[in-house]
Amino acid sequence: MTKLAVLISGSGSNLQSIINSIESGYLKDTYIAVVITNNTEAYGIERARKHMIPVEYVNFKSFNTREEYDGSVVELLRAYHADLVVLAGYMKVVTGVLLDAYKNRVINIHPALLPCFPGLHVQQQAIDHGAKFSGCTVHFVDEGVDTGPIIAQAVVPIFDDDTEETLSKRILKEEHKIYPLAIKLYTEKRLRLDGRRVLIEPPLNKEEAAIINPPLNF
Repeated sequence: MTKLAVLISGSGSNLQSIINSIESGYLKDTYIAVVITNNTEAYGIERARKHMIPVEYVNFKSFNTREEYDGSVVELLRAYHADLVVLAGYMKVVTGVLLDAYKNRVINIHPALLPCFPGLHVQQQAIDHGAKFSGCTVHFVDEGVDTGPIIAQAVVPIFDDDTEETLSKRILKEEHKIYPLAIKLYTEKRLRLDGRRVLIEPPLNKEEAAIINPPLNF
């Protein structure tokens, strides 16, 4: 049984997709041991409580440094015997304190195709840059900002009339698909780190495929 700790700061829509995947049986032998938040107003708290999941609040302002804050988070993770730490809209950059305690056991989802457009407001960045595609990325977390090894990605086209809001909504739908997938691969012990590469075992079928925007028959 894999025990997840999900860290949130906001609405918790990815938390909900994970809950749904557990309850549907897609994620087998997996449950959420605790939801940890830095924001008492996060709607994700209500989502967790609706499904009888323990919630812990850690007040960032109670600590002098980010390292002290993460030390408190680590104490909670250990108290709930978490196996995998899942960042789901968690608006804090984690430090080495947490990453050393849970080496290669912290994952995050980012609404862009990394390594392009790390950081914030990435959907608008992609539009402003004139990119034809965007998407989302699940990755292991390191001490950089959205720089860890990539586990899974989903691609969506960017249309000429897209706004940050419309693009964000389409990307979010794909986030809800690939985050449970990445967790499933982890819990089934099908991921292997090879330097910066995350290899999936058994290897994927080598089918040639390409996504083109605009399409060739446009």
